[in-house]
Amino acid sequence: MKISEFLPLFKLRSPNLMFFLGAGASVSAGIPTAWDIIWDFKRTIYCAENRKPISYCQDLSNTTTRAIIQDYFDKKSGFPKNKSESEYADYFEALYRTESDRRRFIDQLVTKGKPSYGHSVLATMLKMDKIRVVWTTNFDRTIEDATLPLLESSGKLVIANLDNSQIALQAINEARWPILIKLHGDFQSTRLKNTSDELQSQDGNLVYSFNESCRRYGLVVTGYSGRDKSVMDALNLAIDNGKGFPSGLFWLYRSDSQPFESVKRLIAKASASGIDAHLIEAETFDEFMSDLLLLEDNLPGDVENYLNRIPRIVSHAPIKSTEGTWPIIRLNGIRIISWPNVCRRIVCNIGGIKEVRNAIKESGASLIATRRNVGVLLFGNDQDAKKAFSKYKIQDFDLHTILPDKMKFYDSQELGLLYDALVVAIQREIPVRVERKRHSYYLIIPKDQINNDHFQSLRTTTFNLAGQVPQTTMQWAEAIRLRLEYKFDKLWLLIIPSIWLDRSATATVEEIDLADEFVRERLATRYNNKFSDVLDGWIKIIVGNSENKKVSAYEIQDGVDAVFEISRGTGFSYKENK
Repeated sequence: MKISEFLPLFKLRSPNLMFFLGAGASVSAGIPTAWDIIWDFKRTIYCAENRKPISYCQDLSNTTTRAIIQDYFDKKSGFPKNKSESEYADYFEALYRTESDRRRFIDQLVTKGKPSYGHSVLATMLKMDKIRVVWTTNFDRTIEDATLPLLESSGKLVIANLDNSQIALQAINEARWPILIKLHGDFQSTRLKNTSDELQSQDGNLVYSFNESCRRYGLVVTGYSGRDKSVMDALNLAIDNGKGFPSGLFWLYRSDSQPFESVKRLIAKASASGIDAHLIEAETFDEFMSDLLLLEDNLPGDVENYLNRIPRIVSHAPIKSTEGTWPIIRLNGIRIISWPNVCRRIVCNIGGIKEVRNAIKESGASLIATRRNVGVLLFGNDQDAKKAFSKYKIQDFDLHTILPDKMKFYDSQELGLLYDALVVAIQREIPVRVERKRHSYYLIIPKDQINNDHFQSLRTTTFNLAGQVPQTTMQWAEAIRLRLEYKFDKLWLLIIPSIWLDRSATATVEEIDLADEFVRERLATRYNNKFSDVLDGWIKIIVGNSENKKVSAYEIQDGVDAVFEISRGTGFSYKENK
């Protein structure tokens, strides 16, 4: 399901949708991910046992540093294999043996976190009774901190954790909204779930409360990978032969990180049981929560004032002409300076987009087309267009103006037409393979082209551009996902570096999990400088060495071509001190 399809459902079905938040929902709040914590544990143990200063292996994004540390543990007994699901728990217990020490570590970790924009939006949804129940595996108190200014009293938010698990179902039965349930405990709780033994099972009261809740409400899962077997067991149990999740089960995942096979099986099982269950590709927790406000009108005054006090996510920011350095964030969007403002319009007796595509395919024509109520909109040779649609009794054959106002929405046919045309134009310039996955295009480096001079700029950054995933038969390659967005009265091409997996139909579940983890680890090490270098590499591949580059889908005279001018400069933002 697309996010644009989910938003109207949320507006209709809330507050009958509970939310389930994982660690990904707290990343922008300053809380480290499980991957970061695991490597911090490994480094601490390695340095302590080898009497080396932490500075010896300071940069954990460096693959050589991680290889040295991992090799040490691979040769020792008593430690889990690299990328094992039990790594977090086992290394935590090896480093901090007592519960009090583990609690102290969590305390130091989470007290640094501050509510993100997403938590603030969640707070407004709780205040407006759009969301009533939130489940989380997180220890931090970002949700409580975000809701306090709106609810004006911490007592108005019912909180259940491992110390008072019986409160969860009691509050749900008595409709004492809003309710926050912490499955792994609060960081000040006397009972935290951290070690392997502790994570093997969930508290009986909480599991029962969760199952009962899932028989009454739907569930939205965001920022959660599905690593914990106990949680996944509870979710599978809640399906209850189709009796669970009456308002649906919606699992959000990042575009650069495919869901675990256990998650896919859960959604498939729920769907087969008659539940409205979907995977939804979304970016960050903050973006997703911000999107939930798009269809909300007439916000209460106190809610609107609360949101207005939160710094805006983006705003116009002119580039400063000063010497020296200043705080800056580099964005991954490059400007489309010019784009087609007209396309061909054909009015004929044809059905929807499926029939349009079939007509083009059957005629053998090379056209880029979409369907609107005003007719078929397309780029391409006029003779090809007539060949494809003549049998449908063409009534009008003229031009259609592409207005900027039509490109401000998710599913604008005009924006989709430009998106298709731009990808075709780029592919004509560089030797990449193009794949469409759901609603996104990917540019993938073919294995037989890895030594092509076109990719030299990327090769010096990432070294290996393609290969075989270790311990599997699956192939991987460097790739980018492209998005086209119209923001601030400008058209932007968003370049999202990724890794493409050629998933074999004969691959085992274990191979698929290994491949997915390989992709996660390869992408996870790309911090600021590395990510910027990879982005530069791809921009040079697309634009070349010049400041701007023109690309066209066809280079034709008879018809309507799609010609774009792309700038190599990315967007930037900074915080202005007033």
